[in-house]
Amino acid sequence: MRTANPVTGHLAGPTRARYSLKATCVSALLLATQAHADLVADSHMSLETRNFYMNRDYRDAGLSDGPRHDGKPQSKAEDWAQGFILRGNSGFTEGTVGVGLDVLGLVGVKLDSGGGSSGTGVLQRNQRTGEPVDEYSFLAPTAKLKVAKTLVTLGNHEPVMPVLFRNDTRLLPQTYQGGQVVSTDIQNLSLTAGQFRQAHQRDSSDYEDMRMAADGSTGGVPTDRFNYAGATYALQPNLSATFYRAELKDNYSQNAASLLYKSALTESVNFKADLRYFGSDNEGHTNVDNRYLGGMFTVSSRGHSLGLGYQNQRGDTGLPYLSVADPWALNNGTYQPFVRAREDSWQLRYDYDFAPMGLPGLTLMTRYMRGNDFEIRGVAAKEWERNTDIAYVIQSGPLRNLSLRWRNVTYRGSATTDVDENRLIVAYTFKFW
Repeated sequence: MRTANPVTGHLAGPTRARYSLKATCVSALLLATQAHADLVADSHMSLETRNFYMNRDYRDAGLSDGPRHDGKPQSKAEDWAQGFILRGNSGFTEGTVGVGLDVLGLVGVKLDSGGGSSGTGVLQRNQRTGEPVDEYSFLAPTAKLKVAKTLVTLGNHEPVMPVLFRNDTRLLPQTYQGGQVVSTDIQNLSLTAGQFRQAHQRDSSDYEDMRMAADGSTGGVPTDRFNYAGATYALQPNLSATFYRAELKDNYSQNAASLLYKSALTESVNFKADLRYFGSDNEGHTNVDNRYLGGMFTVSSRGHSLGLGYQNQRGDTGLPYLSVADPWALNNGTYQPFVRAREDSWQLRYDYDFAPMGLPGLTLMTRYMRGNDFEIRGVAAKEWERNTDIAYVIQSGPLRNLSLRWRNVTYRGSATTDVDENRLIVAYTFKFW
């Protein structure tokens, strides 16, 4: 069993991880109590338990983009695991400058998996053998400082921004280490800026350098600098504009702009328009060159929502983004993001909330996405994906707020590995205070 790193606090041993996690959270709260009562009075602590099963069937095992194990094509990937996500958030000390501390603790436990069938991204694996580990864990603090309506954070972050949208579609969330400033001191304006130095992946116990993902790109290198700054301004109560500038050192620079408009067409019918643009260029020795333009238009009424989306890409490469993170693309599917070089794609999406039918807590989402006008290894290609989510949150009784979700994915493409996939997720959050 490895011991905890005294600098980063990353834990590799399961037993030590549990005791260290508990001791760190208790110590943080004790220090907070000694500093000022408001730290505790405004604090929160919760534990999310996430039981996650995933089965991915590779229909064309053996193609160049398909997974392999021991040099042989892998026909399926299957993992079942239990995750624990502990969040401790303190309040702030009183005074002009308020100080606080947040703690994130993650533990993943294997329930069923194997070297020949793992690789879903649910469990951490031995890099040499591909065997999934029995347990893995991660612990990260975040120091915070507040002046008026400006918040400065240093440590671990879970960014949700146009230029970096962390991935939380597996057992445990992806996070980033660095510093960030968010200010809402000016009315109707939100300002954000920061730098991330390393990434913690969803199936890892440690930090690592960041990497670029971009279809058709060359020259990308690992880096420890991701710089960003952005602003969101409410032009009207129902109309907001956002602009971000970001750079992944020695890989790419990117401008992101968006408009979000919401309106009530009648007493029971609502309309939403989401417009997004990315302009991405090369940095260092890469060939990144992408212009992305997309729009999603949704009409909703009495539990029903129907949306139509389209995105167009130009340039020598696909939309660049940080590896494993989710690109902030409108047609970003559960399996494929539809951001290949020069790919055009569209989406038809339907959502339904069963509450008007007397079934509160039950929801349905289904969507179909199709892309074309791109090439794979110099040959014209196309692809499509269908996603269906059925979720239910128990509304009453001893299991109240227990969440159950079934996620189904079908993907088909030209000269790519076809996939059928199912995920079953059972989650419950204990709120201690």
